[in-house]
Amino acid sequence: MEINFSKLTTEQINENTSQIDKLETLEIVKLINEEDKKVAFAVEKELSQVAKAVDIIVEKLENKQGRLIYAGAGTSGRLGVLDASECPPTFNTPKNKILGIIAGGDYALRNAVEYSEDIEKSGKVDLKKINFSNNDVLVGIASSGRTPYVIGALKYALEVGAKTISISCNKNSKISKYSDIPIEVIVGPEVITGSTRMKAGTAQKMILNMLTTAAMVKLGKTYKNYMIDVQPTNNKLKLRAVNMLKEIAEISEEKAKETLETTNYNVKLSLVMIKGNVEKEKAEESLEKSCGRVSKALEILTYEK
Repeated sequence: MEINFSKLTTEQINENTSQIDKLETLEIVKLINEEDKKVAFAVEKELSQVAKAVDIIVEKLENKQGRLIYAGAGTSGRLGVLDASECPPTFNTPKNKILGIIAGGDYALRNAVEYSEDIEKSGKVDLKKINFSNNDVLVGIASSGRTPYVIGALKYALEVGAKTISISCNKNSKISKYSDIPIEVIVGPEVITGSTRMKAGTAQKMILNMLTTAAMVKLGKTYKNYMIDVQPTNNKLKLRAVNMLKEIAEISEEKAKETLETTNYNVKLSLVMIKGNVEKEKAEESLEKSCGRVSKALEILTYEK
């Protein structure tokens, strides 16, 4: 596939850093920092598109069979896998609810398998392996916006009638053509020409954070700004759970520990029990009625009283 790199913003020369190899260490890192400052402003311009993407993701995840799937190659693929892997411990999402696939498979997470991104059909093959369907939503990630692997995945997603979202760092990118919601974050030329693990990677990470965090908030995975669905799988997280319940419910540490022990450290359930002043079974019932949303569960309990 012939590509005109001169037309891709991500491949252009950054005049601000053209003499970087002659600078002292502090000057180098200052330059990198100056370029990084531009990323948040570039992301800001795409917030309306990000919000639309979040709403689609929420709609799909509310369906028991619906999933959020990321597809990418290289840095983009690794960022998708990273975001997906952090959702279960942070928001207690089922393991297979949010997944990341990457060109070259798991081996590519730790090793460069650059040629794998050029095989368009591999995107389709990898989606088929996880039984991708129209219940799911696909987010294709590619800094250049023209990665064949991602295009193959997006094409297949459209073929089965699924919703598609794309994240790229070039205007009018190719992957945007296969997306219901294209997100194009123009961060400008990289500090080191073509090194899209830098500003482009940072922009992608910021957007992925927004997609899952905003979706989880809308799905009731937080109470105020507390991550009450966190899985307390180690001592640090158990302590966080205790402190969280203590602060939100305004109770003693002893009472927080005692309640959490009865719910296997389920902060959400413990919170409803205490604030709703009900037994475990009643709290579980109200959470089920409210689809896991604490505020709604407490409203239900108030109404029923």
